[in-house]
Amino acid sequence: MAITSRMRSPLGRAIGLGSAKEGVEHWWALRITSIALVPLTLWFVIAVIALLGADRTVFVAWLHHPLPAVLMILVIVATFYHAALGLQVVIEDYLGHEALRISMMIVMRLAATVLAALGIFAVLKLSLGA
Repeated sequence: MAITSRMRSPLGRAIGLGSAKEGVEHWWALRITSIALVPLTLWFVIAVIALLGADRTVFVAWLHHPLPAVLMILVIVATFYHAALGLQVVIEDYLGHEALRISMMIVMRLAATVLAALGIFAVLKLSLGA
């Protein structure tokens, strides 16, 4: 066994070691959601400024159009998914106890899912008619 490992190149010894490609997928998901959130957040801020001082009927009439409703749902989904990915990194890095880390991960994922679902439900309820 020792003889064969000495005969292998450094690359041959390194293949199969490492992150098993899980870290790369997580890293890419964070970057993609970050990039998606830039124009979505700019749109959201501009929309909030444009609707500043408007009453509920004006807001609901605005949300009845398909584009604002779809963009609002995209903002909600991207925001909560990005937040969950970021909080996962924090939980994995700073919680040492395995049981606490797993339970906090479950609570965080459930909270993000429930809050995103509530936001999507609210947008759909307002845009499709309350």
